[in-house]
Amino acid sequence: MEHIDVLVVGAGISGIGAGYYLQTMCPDRSYAILEGRAALGGTWDLFRYPGIRSDSDMYTLGYAFKPWTEAKAIADGPNILNYLQRTAAEYGIDKQIRYNHHVKSAAWSTDEACWTVEATGPDGPVTMTCNFLFMCSGYYNYAKGYSPEFAGAEDFKGRIVHPQFWPADLDYTDKNVVVIGSGATAVTLVPAMAPKTKHITMLQRSPTYIVARPGEDAMANWMRGKLPSKMAYGITRWRNVLLGMLFFKMARGKPEKTKERLLNMVREELPDADIETHFTPRYNPWDQRLCLVPDGDLFASIREGKAEVVTDTIDRFVPEGIKLNSGKTLPADVIVTATGLELQLLSDVQFSVDGVAQDLSQTINYKGMMYSGIPNMASSFGYTNASWTLKADLTCAYVCRLLNTMKKRGLRQATPTPTDAVGEEPFLDFSSGYVTRAMDKFPKQGARKPWKVHQNYALDLMALKFGSVDNEMVFSNPVPAKVKEAA
Repeated sequence: MEHIDVLVVGAGISGIGAGYYLQTMCPDRSYAILEGRAALGGTWDLFRYPGIRSDSDMYTLGYAFKPWTEAKAIADGPNILNYLQRTAAEYGIDKQIRYNHHVKSAAWSTDEACWTVEATGPDGPVTMTCNFLFMCSGYYNYAKGYSPEFAGAEDFKGRIVHPQFWPADLDYTDKNVVVIGSGATAVTLVPAMAPKTKHITMLQRSPTYIVARPGEDAMANWMRGKLPSKMAYGITRWRNVLLGMLFFKMARGKPEKTKERLLNMVREELPDADIETHFTPRYNPWDQRLCLVPDGDLFASIREGKAEVVTDTIDRFVPEGIKLNSGKTLPADVIVTATGLELQLLSDVQFSVDGVAQDLSQTINYKGMMYSGIPNMASSFGYTNASWTLKADLTCAYVCRLLNTMKKRGLRQATPTPTDAVGEEPFLDFSSGYVTRAMDKFPKQGARKPWKVHQNYALDLMALKFGSVDNEMVFSNPVPAKVKEAA
């Protein structure tokens, strides 16, 4: 049975980042990355739909240690995947990845101070042990997207596709396309597909806040020509972090004023549109994530008459398209169900501690990464109001601090343990459908630190990079004397 000091699960943004921090901050520890799919990249390798792109700028979605040097600040999927591949190759992280290894269960033994991990590999079952388990498997089910049951779907004569499983042979040239949804995927698909379609419609039950932003960051590109790349990248990164925090605070503190500004920006783009019906959400800004459209491409497609937005509810699919509850029928040759993700906690791995099965939904999340009563296990979960990688970087570095603390003290176990009542709140304070559908499966967060999940990079930076590792963390399980002697 192979033993690894740190076992990382997932080779997406978080897993590749974990590899860098482990070999930089804990060079004396062995690690391996188990990836369930045949390639690295996670989201950016899985999704292949037209126009796939980030809704975060690459100066914050990029790693702190690896400057983004392309001209585009809002990058497309292939460029992001290339960035991840180059990062993994440059630092030798790709050599530590074991593909087609899908983790099924992990059992902690206090006596052995290790996890026994069961997985299915390309040649059958695989069993490994590790001292620390770092889950970097993302937050949604790669094998299944969310798609409601639509009455009459079997009657529709065209093709129904989900963006998560985009068929390579789909030809939508000169065809009528309806994209169901109003989130980031829908607002990406519509302008990307519009040039080839006969007509494309974004059908939404209710609107989402949509914000146009330049695809390139002129200031960042100028600085990169004047300053060393790392300096220019660092300045741009912090500028974008601070601006994002400021806007989020303003949106939460003055929602009506923020809402008015966002809607006026849409009016400037679409002076003839029915903004109240099609672009005014029922909720306040940042109660759900905003949708970013680089260079206003969605608005341009609507202005040019290539695309339209329809706000209505679906009665049923019919042979020629979609019948709405208003009585109107949208003609369609292709229907794209951009209806969201199915959230999944830690890839549904079955955890146990000393023979007792663990239900993580009954735990309290510690510092946004660990779980009350679960030893030597952390997970990477990014921000809902900023780039995923900002939190992933901090989480990876904190895990390394924890590992180094245990080694320095000669202790093999670190268990987040509340000292008194912490209160319970939902893990995510977000009203998006994909979040509310799954929150009962997720852990809770506390009402006070270190059990409170901050959606705030500055606070997390201070707490995770400079704060105490002893705050409600129990270190235990000394290294046996015979092991010390052998070392």
